[in-house]
Amino acid sequence: MAHEEHKGSQIAKSRLRLSNPWHLLATGFGSGLSPWMPGTAGSLAAIPLWYLLMLLPLQLYSLVVMFSIGIGVYLCHQTAKDMGVHDHGSIVWDEFVGMWITLMAVPSMHWGWVLAGFVIFRVLDIFKPWPIRWFDRHVHGGMGIMVDDIVAGVIAAGIIYLAGHHFL
Repeated sequence: MAHEEHKGSQIAKSRLRLSNPWHLLATGFGSGLSPWMPGTAGSLAAIPLWYLLMLLPLQLYSLVVMFSIGIGVYLCHQTAKDMGVHDHGSIVWDEFVGMWITLMAVPSMHWGWVLAGFVIFRVLDIFKPWPIRWFDRHVHGGMGIMVDDIVAGVIAAGIIYLAGHHFL
């Protein structure tokens, strides 16, 4: 059974074309093609772009994140449709957005806070506690691919904010 799933995943990946801008973005500039934990690879790949986003005023950063959510719904839906698999592991644009939401709340750009945000977001994204799991199971299409990571990012941001501003 595992061999058949792997074969199906390989077939889906073969339908990707990184020359297609939607596929390129959906796979996090190719980071989602990592054979080792593609969601984690996508989350890590989001961090250098986050450093660039931090150069923007908060209002503009927020607009970029909102635009990334909107475009992400379309590009994740289209890429999943092209691959023939809903929310294939190589689609990691949702992890990019979730990380950017999480890291909006870090009290400083110190690597320890970035690492904490990364770990908290990944734990929430992997284990999907309520309400993340509810969204993952009940929302479909491009929005379904995006929304669980958006919710995980908001919760992770809340945890980071509380830790950084109220407990330390």
